[in-house]
Order: sequence, then structure tokens, then C-alpha cells
Amino acid sequence: MLLALALFYQTKTFFMIKELQIRPFARPLFIWIIGILLQVNFSVINESLFVLLILWVFLLLSKVLCVHTDNNVFVYDVRWVWGIAFLFLLFCVSVLRTFYVESDQSSSFINEELILFAEYLQFILREKIDVLSLSEEEKTVLATLTLGYREGMDWQVRNQFSVAGVAHLLSVSGFHVAIVGRFFSLLLFFLPQNEFGKWLKYGLTIAFLWLFVLISGMAAPAIRAALMISFFLTGRVLERMAERYNILFVSAFCMLVYNPFYLFDVGFQLTYLAMFSILYFQSRIQRLIRVRNPLFRIPWNWITVSISAQLGTAALCLYYFGQFSTVFLLSNLPLTLFSTLLIPMALVWMLLPMEEGWIYIGIKMLVERLTYQLFHTVGMF
Repeated sequence: MLLALALFYQTKTFFMIKELQIRPFARPLFIWIIGILLQVNFSVINESLFVLLILWVFLLLSKVLCVHTDNNVFVYDVRWVWGIAFLFLLFCVSVLRTFYVESDQSSSFINEELILFAEYLQFILREKIDVLSLSEEEKTVLATLTLGYREGMDWQVRNQFSVAGVAHLLSVSGFHVAIVGRFFSLLLFFLPQNEFGKWLKYGLTIAFLWLFVLISGMAAPAIRAALMISFFLTGRVLERMAERYNILFVSAFCMLVYNPFYLFDVGFQLTYLAMFSILYFQSRIQRLIRVRNPLFRIPWNWITVSISAQLGTAALCLYYFGQFSTVFLLSNLPLTLFSTLLIPMALVWMLLPMEEGWIYIGIKMLVERLTYQLFHTVGMF
């Protein structure tokens, strides 16, 4: 029995090490989070940390450690020595970064001129929503869905979306950013398929993606999605294989380096738990029922994504909000379909330069109809 347990844990440890080796950003992210938590909860930074840093740098450069071992191998030729040195330095930098941000929380992390520019663009685009033949509640839902503008949102409307299990639609998240990025990429189909066209499409897609994130308020879920898509597109344009978990970890690491206090943001926690859960559970759930018919495969993919996300975020939703939707499987499929069509159509209509013509009228009617259907479908639940 003991031998079997020992073999089991040895096997699990071996596979865990292999998994970490192909996802190198898991370890720095873990150490960085430990540094943030220790500094926030115990204020570990003091003069002794600076002394340790100076001592560690001295030891790294010292000839005392750079001696030959019995096997005639330099100590720093051993990878784990470099690994420990790097992780310790990373931990110290994490604590120092958290201390700096903690002591300077009054400053804005985003340039004020950039914020004013984003608010100006949001105001211009929001004005076009006012001409739609919709009720005030429907206009507010459309502005929130496409621009992240939540002012004037009635609490009853928020509660309806929450009960239906689609509260994530009322905040610009990875779902919105992925739709916008994919739609804009499709709009650039006319670009040549040569090297220049590939890089031009990449640059325009990244620029438009981050412009959308900026206009929508730079919410943590939107930043996470934009970072992941940016890393994925960068890997593809460089013809490198992108590892999904590693992209998730490196995006979280970048966000926490920029602002360690993202770690305590509810949106940050929910979006990363949901994304990790989707990556881990979706393929396993899909294998339970093999769907080969393409007509049923797409809705089945949406259902598995929804189940996976709920598995990862259910406990956190209960902790923060005290409620959990029991009808999310019924509501997510139609509402996801409406949103997938509505978000790009609404943005195209807002960006149209003309205010007449059959294209303008047709898209306007489509946006109004989709918004009406979305709003009243939520009310059914």
C-alpha cells in the first residue's frame, strides 16, 4: 500500500514538473503573488530586505561561489542554483513593487490625458445610441454591452441579468474583446497574404483591440483578454506555437507587475478563474459526448464553455455576491448568440460616417431588433 502511494505521488510529481517545464511563467507568477500577499498582509519590507538584496547580489558575483565542485563543474553551471537566485530576486522585486504602489495609491496608473481621450471617444459613440428607437433601459444595456458605459443602469436590470446567469455581459470582458478582435480581423480579409499583409493585419488588429479596451474603461477582464489575444497573435505572426496556459500565466504576470493590487480586484479574480477553468474543464467535458455534426458542435462548444466557466467561478460568485444562477445553461446559448451578433453590428453602426442610405438604415434596424430581443430574452428568465 505504501509502495503504491509512493509510486503514485512520484508519478504525479513527475508530471507536475513536466507541466511546469512547458509553462515557464507559472513559477515567476507564483513567486510574484507570494511577494504581493506577504507585503500587503505583513509589511515585510524594511531595511533588512535591502541588506538581503545587496548580500545576494554580492554572492552572485563573488568568486567564493564560482569554484569547482568535485565533478569539476562550476556551481553556476547547475540550473537549479540559477533558478533559486532568480526566484529570490523576483520575490524581492515583487515586495518592492507592491510597497511602491501601496505608498503611492493616489496616483493614477493610466495617463490622465489618455483617460480623457477615451472618455471623449466614448461620449461621441454613445451619442449615436440616443437616436435608436429603443427604451431607456434598452439603450443603457446596449451602451453597457458595447462601450462599458454603466452610468444610469437600473439595479433591476442588473438583477435580471444576474438571475439569468449572464451578468458578465454587462461588463466588458474577455467575451466582448474576443468578439471585437475576431470581427475586426475578418474585416481585413482583403489584405494581401504576403509578409507585408500579414504584419499589417497584425498591427491593425492589435491597435483596434487595445483602442476598444481603452474606450470601454480598461477593466481587468478586458485587459486580460487583450493581453492573451495580443500574445497569441504575436506567436502566430512569428510562427511560434502558443501554449494556452503559458499565455494565461504571462498575461496575469504582466498585469500584476503593472499593478499588484489587481490581485484583489473581483474582476481580475473572476476572469482568471473562469479562463483557467475553461482551459482545464472544457476539453474534458467535450470528451464526455462526442458531437460530430457541425450544426450541433458549435452550440455544444458554447454549452461546455459556459459549464466550465461556472465550475471555476461558482464559489467566488457565492462568496462575493451571495447568489448563483441555476438557469445559466438555458440562458447562455440564446443570449450569447444575440451578443455575438449585436456587439460587432453596433460598433459598425456607431463608426459609420454617413447618416443615411440603405446600409445605415439596415444596420440600424438590425441593432434595434437584436437589442430588443436580448433585453426581453433576459426578462424571460
